[in-house]
Amino acid sequence: MTLEKATLPVPQFDQITLDQLKTQIEQAIQSGQTFLDELTAVPDSIQQQLAVLEQIDTLENNMSEAWGVLSHLNAVMNNAETREVYQSLLPALSEYYTALGQHTVLYQTYQHVRDGALFETLPTAQQSAIKLSLRDFKLSGVALEGDAKKRYADISARLSQLSSDFSNHVLDATQAFVLPLEEAQLKGLPDSSVELLKQYGQQRELQQPAATLDIPSYLAIMTYAEDRALRETLYKAYTTRASDQANASEFDNTPVMEEILSLRQEMAQLLGFGNYAELSLASKMAPNVETVHQFLVDLAEHARQPALKEVAELKSIASADGIQDLQPWDTGFYSEKLKMQQFNLSQEALKPYFPAPKILQGLFSIVNRLYGVQVVEREAPVWHPDARYFELEDQGTVIGGFYFDLYARTGKRGGAWMSGFRSRMQTEHGLQKPICYMVCNFTPPVGDQPALLTHDEVNTLFHEFGHGLHHMLTEVDNISVAGTHGVAWDAVELPSQFMEFWTWDTESLDLLSEHIETKQALPADLLQALLNARFFQSGMQTLRQIEFALFDLNIHSRTPALNATQIQAELDQIRRQFAVVPTVAYNRFQHGFSHIFAGGYAAGYYSYKWAEVLASDAFDRFEKEGIFNTQTGHDFRKAILAVGGKDAALDAFVNFRGREPKIDALLRHQGWTNAS
Repeated sequence: MTLEKATLPVPQFDQITLDQLKTQIEQAIQSGQTFLDELTAVPDSIQQQLAVLEQIDTLENNMSEAWGVLSHLNAVMNNAETREVYQSLLPALSEYYTALGQHTVLYQTYQHVRDGALFETLPTAQQSAIKLSLRDFKLSGVALEGDAKKRYADISARLSQLSSDFSNHVLDATQAFVLPLEEAQLKGLPDSSVELLKQYGQQRELQQPAATLDIPSYLAIMTYAEDRALRETLYKAYTTRASDQANASEFDNTPVMEEILSLRQEMAQLLGFGNYAELSLASKMAPNVETVHQFLVDLAEHARQPALKEVAELKSIASADGIQDLQPWDTGFYSEKLKMQQFNLSQEALKPYFPAPKILQGLFSIVNRLYGVQVVEREAPVWHPDARYFELEDQGTVIGGFYFDLYARTGKRGGAWMSGFRSRMQTEHGLQKPICYMVCNFTPPVGDQPALLTHDEVNTLFHEFGHGLHHMLTEVDNISVAGTHGVAWDAVELPSQFMEFWTWDTESLDLLSEHIETKQALPADLLQALLNARFFQSGMQTLRQIEFALFDLNIHSRTPALNATQIQAELDQIRRQFAVVPTVAYNRFQHGFSHIFAGGYAAGYYSYKWAEVLASDAFDRFEKEGIFNTQTGHDFRKAILAVGGKDAALDAFVNFRGREPKIDALLRHQGWTNAS
């Protein structure tokens, strides 16, 4: 199949060199620094003041594009050279952004525009951008003086380095583990998983299958391997990654975590907050730490009884096998058996019906029906043969572009994410259209077959595509509030969690499924089994997420900052209070909790649950009006996806729903109530 060339200007990944990127980023930093150095007084006229704000947006656009390419490559094609360039630029980048956030004259220029008579005549998006910038100046320490200002800058630089170290340690520790497997250890594994493990072995030049800590390998063994000792070995290796419990001490994140918490606490106090959680919530929807804490505890109450029932069922099926002491490495294995017993459903039976090409075709069809946009694959240079480039068209006009990089491989950071390469913005050359990357770590194709996805992986794909649509369907031309920019962090998961609902709908599943050989859609019995199993272990899963969210909130609320022993004690205490599944003393979950130590979720992991209330309630309107109702889809696009950070998250939600959010739909979507 010959594709037409990309119509949007895209990065030339086949020509980009690290030297070029480094130079480009250094020049962007230098341009920004020069501009700040030359801004020594607030310009006299409003036109000149607005020109300063425009120039800041242009500088940010250039910077985020150059840095975006490098940080993307560092995440998906990590090697010694890329990492070295990335690390070498972090201090200068941090220094520049600190100088930007603490530039008194720049802050005063924004304030002059805000206080001026013309402010109310500016476009709404620009007004929002200015208000958010003023808030961010204060959170960046613009009001600090002398030593305090310098200390803030030092902390910012050090934190960016520590986050990178944390992420590298997790990646290196994950990739350092490989376990060659004997034939007997493969018992219980489906053929597709055995083939995958053989592929992992070949990649490491072994003559036999190999287990790694890559998610497709780890989940296959934890779900299907009858060899209990093997499951325990893998579990221990996975839950002690990058910790004091692992052999490779050079990857130990213990001191990294301690220093991150200590510096975050110091930063919060410099800015006048009692703790880092308060600082984090200053830019979120949730009003304060107490509200978030109470929200999580209340949700845990709803989940507790369902979860206890689910654990009792697990223990019962395990005891039939002679296992009286259910351990963490047993839960995945017996959950799969239980699902088979209760619903006659296994992930493995579903996989032949979910070949990746069909899933993409179905996803694009669903998005077309909801929002009236077409997805067209185009030819563009990519960083790896797995990566593909697409463009989004609205009535024949290209409005955005995106890359998919969907499969797990060596040198690629774990997890799934969307990151922007370019944001929508009015520039001197005209309207710049948004482009993003969507990255997952799905089970790769085995042999000459296309990749076969689990339903969980289909869910993840829809989740990330929701983020991508938020980035691409924006109608805001101001970079700081376009797409996901300027959106409260605890509302940013609304579009992503919202998209997941379409993977549980009969009509959608008809579009998404086609047997790899027979080309038949999902048969009625399997479809019904999948839908019946929708709420399987939803109580346990909810409590697990609440455990992570409370742990995150608590360690960032404690003063003084906790050390490693206290961090562990905090996690143990939360588990005693909320967990229903057993854990083991050596488990060091926190050492691999990249969301809060290397991502943007510090004191914000609760956002997943907070936004789930919004997503459920938004979908409730579709359930009432028709889940492919064109008008409802149009309203969601206009009220939520198009506005970016122009409208406050709660206002945007109310504009779509006609009222403030309620928790009822979430409880129903978890299977805990029957109310509609």
